[in-house]
Amino acid sequence: MLEVVHAGYYTLVVARVLPALLLLLCVVAPLAAAPAAPGFTVRLLGSQRVLDSRDLIGKKVLVLRFQASWCKPCVKESAALARVAARYRARGVEILAIHVQDTAVDAQRFVLEQKVAYPVALDPRLTLANRFGFKGTPYTVVVDRRGEMAAQLHGESVVRRLPRLLDSLVGTPSVAGASP
Repeated sequence: MLEVVHAGYYTLVVARVLPALLLLLCVVAPLAAAPAAPGFTVRLLGSQRVLDSRDLIGKKVLVLRFQASWCKPCVKESAALARVAARYRARGVEILAIHVQDTAVDAQRFVLEQKVAYPVALDPRLTLANRFGFKGTPYTVVVDRRGEMAAQLHGESVVRRLPRLLDSLVGTPSVAGASP
């Protein structure tokens, strides 16, 4: 009989404590900060201009697109990425393509053939890519204005999902005549 009393007591404790713990996790988990993005400096392809990611903190959202000239999904999505870059540039979003395991000649050919209108840099040995958790091309990392990795997205079709994610970070555009 004593065992039944203890089993009932523990069942009662778990029944009361478990929902409170679950509620606490639901409240605290979203408040946890995203991992900080590693700072980096890259020279942009075809120029002497250097981009330092630390200069963008507090100013812009940075989208890093790890891609390659030999990557078929990267070629296929290049035009869509250019449209996203054009649409969000004025809203404080910088898109930077990092060509991995590519030569300067192959990356430059990709830029010309695909009419790339966003900055491109090289990472032939995956030095930068590996710091961002690279898992193969295409791989997209979104760094928010606080310098935190807001998203790490692997594979194709990411470009179609970027607008919703970017809108959540920079706000949706206001419609003319609508109240703020």
